[in-house]
Amino acid sequence: MAQSRLIIMRHGESAWTDPSVNRFAGWVDVPLTERGRAQAKEAGILMKEAGIAPDAVFTSLLSRSIVSADIALEELGRLWIPVLRSWRLNERHYGAFQGQTRPAMRAKYGDELFATYRRSFDVRPPVIDEDSPSFQGSDPRYGTAAEDGLGGPNPATIRSECLKDVIARLEPFWKSYVTPPLLLGQTVLVVTHGSVVRSLIKVIEGLSDDDIRSVNVPTGQPRVYEFESGIFGELHLKGPGCYLDPDAAKRGAEEACALGSAPAATE
Repeated sequence: MAQSRLIIMRHGESAWTDPSVNRFAGWVDVPLTERGRAQAKEAGILMKEAGIAPDAVFTSLLSRSIVSADIALEELGRLWIPVLRSWRLNERHYGAFQGQTRPAMRAKYGDELFATYRRSFDVRPPVIDEDSPSFQGSDPRYGTAAEDGLGGPNPATIRSECLKDVIARLEPFWKSYVTPPLLLGQTVLVVTHGSVVRSLIKVIEGLSDDDIRSVNVPTGQPRVYEFESGIFGELHLKGPGCYLDPDAAKRGAEEACALGSAPAATE
């Protein structure tokens, strides 16, 4: 039976996850900060020191995911390996919250409703207006190039998502593209976004809808899972996932949590 590894990682810090900015990005294509680039480089170093050599890489269509993967792969000396990019690995679509600061949305909706929109498994934020500059409807990356034959919604028309929606769009991609190399005993790296990492943690580790609310994902920290393939073509998880640098991951998760609990804006 083949032994395989899955590494999932949130991109490095972006310009909008910088605490001084603290905006919901979602599907808005926000670049990395210099700190974010350094985090991606450190992720590559951590994987190299752990003897991890990815055979295949998956990213979203957003540059903070793409660039983070490239920086880590360069550190690993594996820029040459196959990379597949998909909108199904995009961050959760935050609807009308996209482009808005977290404190402003917290002030507008109140603590309880803000927490529900941000963390509930099955409640979507208000939909984004189609004339918003943060709406992706006319973005060419969600046109014919995004068609993958896996069904589901047209990505150009998505106007808001909850975590349940993210898992629904991820499932066919996981089965069609991520599972096959794992069954062959390969090492797979997925560089994606916080809500997608949370979705994968929920599915892989079997967390409840309530338990996933409290999971915060650090930027630029690789999380490793080991699998064994069964005789009937199924994957068996060999143990819980672990971060390669648990202390740094803990600090990063605390930073992510603090973004959501920043004080509401006052006049």
